[in-house]
Amino acid sequence: MTQIDLQQAIQCFPALAELAATGEEIIIAKDNQPFLKIVRIKPTKKRRRFGSAQGLVHIADDFNAPLEDFKDYM
Repeated sequence: MTQIDLQQAIQCFPALAELAATGEEIIIAKDNQPFLKIVRIKPTKKRRRFGSAQGLVHIADDFNAPLEDFKDYM
């Protein structure tokens, strides 16, 4: 966590943004009191769509048939 004064933050904002992009938290102080926090926003995952794999999955006709390897156990 890095703390910096507001006036300094104004002068070097692009560098602070790059630092925050790496995961560092930046605290900007005004009158020696924490005022703002710059953090990276985590990317959101795409929501799964129902039926998006339609036509991509095939189940064999003999899916439930016993396997040859296990005939001795049946």
